[in-house]
Amino acid sequence: MKTLTTVLKSLLVILAFNLPVYTKGNPVIWNRQLALEGDSIYRSLDLSGEGLSKKAFQLAWKGYCVLRKKGMLERTDILTICDFSQSSRNKRLYIIDLMNGELLMRTYVAHGRNSGGEFARRFSNRAESHQSSLGFYVTRQTYVGEHGLSLRINGLEKGFNDRALRRNIVVHGSGYTGPDFLENNKFCGRSYGCPAVPELESQAVIDMIKDGTCLFIYHPTSKYLTSSRILNTKKV
Repeated sequence: MKTLTTVLKSLLVILAFNLPVYTKGNPVIWNRQLALEGDSIYRSLDLSGEGLSKKAFQLAWKGYCVLRKKGMLERTDILTICDFSQSSRNKRLYIIDLMNGELLMRTYVAHGRNSGGEFARRFSNRAESHQSSLGFYVTRQTYVGEHGLSLRINGLEKGFNDRALRRNIVVHGSGYTGPDFLENNKFCGRSYGCPAVPELESQAVIDMIKDGTCLFIYHPTSKYLTSSRILNTKKV
């Protein structure tokens, strides 16, 4: 049963989610409003206590709001953040239910083998690079393939992740992420560029985020942050 504190936190998030985030006029006011709403959600869900930086969340929130306003999301209830600024030893994938004001899941996620070791440091949109790609995605349909149940993701940012479908970058389960693997290894294993999650949790993760939700893969890489059209939108 939810405690009163939990219920109140959920109500604050729901209120923030339903506020009119698309103020017309001065882009400074629009961005300030987004920041205030994002801060409310961030604090209400205690995402700082869960290890997610405010910067990562605020950027994810802004991009989500832009995509939502442009009608690019089939489902607007879920926001997923993959925080590649963190060690792969951390649970750095966050699935947030904005509609009900709840952190649904926090779990492990792998980065590409050529992106780095314990920490991801390099990113690419090229085929066969075996690197992760930064930016905003919309989740698509599931299929059963080499790694079992998998989820296609469509990259929305030209030059950063728009080749994801052609590169077969998908969400799938793996045996090289999670606590069992970390018992005998210094950090999680790496993929060919896919955001791979623990095998035992992959079904739950995919079911939560499939069919048109927003996925944001974050890293404080200046080239991406200064060039992303989504993040640098002045107003919508």
